[in-house]
Amino acid sequence: MAQTGTIYLVGAGPGDPDLLTIRAARLIERAGIIVHDGLVDPAILALAPPDAELISVAKQRSKHTMQQEDINALLVSIARSGEDVVRLKGGDPFVFGRGGEEAEAARAAGIPVEVVPGISAANGAAAAAQIALTHRDASSIVSFVAGQCKGLKDQDWAGLAGKGRTLVIYMGVKTAPQIAEKLMEDGLAPDMPVAVIENGTRPEMRVLRGLLAGLPELVENEKVVSPALIVIGEVTARDDITLAMTAQEVAR
Repeated sequence: MAQTGTIYLVGAGPGDPDLLTIRAARLIERAGIIVHDGLVDPAILALAPPDAELISVAKQRSKHTMQQEDINALLVSIARSGEDVVRLKGGDPFVFGRGGEEAEAARAAGIPVEVVPGISAANGAAAAAQIALTHRDASSIVSFVAGQCKGLKDQDWAGLAGKGRTLVIYMGVKTAPQIAEKLMEDGLAPDMPVAVIENGTRPEMRVLRGLLAGLPELVENEKVVSPALIVIGEVTARDDITLAMTAQEVAR
């Protein structure tokens, strides 16, 4: 009987191959089978051996190549055949990556599973944009939410954003109007600074800034596409403040 393989849930980071962990890079470089998301940068997949089998299970809004239950079954099936499998995910497997579901499926099937954390999209994109998610003068609390969850309008986001807080919204491009409306209905000021980070850490990265009330127009007018993060809070304007202060000092 074939020995059971191991499922490796590996975080590929926010995009830039240089931001892979050493453990992630080593697993990719020796992988025989890689099951990967659509957001994994091609340069990262290029690190795999030439004869590695690459299986895409890319997900898009309302259009999945493979349902999550089928992905779970695929991973278990590969491991039961005696093969190790690298499940490669953008960002970190346990931050909106459904890694928890896949780990549970592996454990339920008696399959060894290892989780290799990655730099999350929020941490990587914010760092690339030089937006500090926490700052002693602006924010001591950070919250992550998914912007395309079912029942968005009925969720309780009260207290997640505002003075002294930073809110990072994943997968919020398509629902930007509902997000802005909901936050303002929950009491957030329309003039709260926001930033939209598109393709964080990649060469084509864009950082767009505005105010909460104008978020829908910002996303529409600039034709923002995924992957993109929405960051809401005073920290998104800190570097602008610093640049302005520096310009004033130079003028003196």
